[in-house]
Order: sequence, then C-alpha cells, then structure tokens
Amino acid sequence: MDYPHPHSTASIGGQPVHAMFSQFPTVCFSLALLTDIFYVLTTNLMWQDFSAWLLLAGLVFGGIALVAGIIDLIGSRGIREQSSTWPYAVGFLAAMLLAFVNSLVHAGDGWTAVMPWGLALSVVTVIVVAMTSWLGRSLVFKYGVGVSNYE
Repeated sequence: MDYPHPHSTASIGGQPVHAMFSQFPTVCFSLALLTDIFYVLTTNLMWQDFSAWLLLAGLVFGGIALVAGIIDLIGSRGIREQSSTWPYAVGFLAAMLLAFVNSLVHAGDGWTAVMPWGLALSVVTVIVVAMTSWLGRSLVFKYGVGVSNYE
C-alpha cells in the first residue's frame, strides 16, 4: 500500500529512528546551558561536570539521529522534496558541530571551560537547536514526514 506521506527509510516497527533520537540533543544541550549558568553563579565544579556529561549524551544520541536522518535523506525522495528538509538537515548538523566544539571547550579546567566560550557556545547551540527543532516539527505536522496510515 502506498502512503500519501513521505515515509521514513530508517524505521523500527514503523517508527522513524531519527524522530526517536532527535529530541535527546535538544534536551541535553538545553540542560547543559542551564548547568553552565549554575556553574557561573556558584563556581561549583559539579555543574561543569554535569555540562560535560550532558554534552556527551546529546552528541551520542544526536549522532544516532544524524545517521538515521542521513539514511532517510538518501532513501526517501519524498523527504528530500519537502521545503523544510534541507534547512532542518543543515541546522541539525550545525547544532551537532557547535555542541562538539562546546564539548571540547568544556573538557578544559574549571572556570576557563565555561567562561566565556563554553557559556557562549551553549547559548548559540540552544538557539540553533530550538530553530532546528521547530523546522523538524514542521516536517512532521505540516508535511507528514514519517507518519503512517493505519486503517
């Protein structure tokens, strides 16, 4: 049966893998910004450690989402044809690259790992992730990407 919506190539049990994992970076990078702010306010190294771990978790799950998204892009012409697909893909990749650089910055010692570049990168990453998440949601809600017709 042919579905009217673009289907996801990388799916498990009909559920798109990219959609399952793409929300983890949004949450992890947003929480990393929050823990960076707490570190600046308290100078307690625990918050810097939390930021580093949150960035790592966001990068791992974002990497899985990125691979699944690339498989979807390559495998589904319907997904490639949607107007929001390419800005979303570029935005997601940019967010992952920003978070990777941020993770390298956070690998430093104490105050210099967060101030000023770690905090600035966290802010920019969260802004890019928020815009990218909005584009990704529009792919699902406006164009029905990955939505199945079950009768």
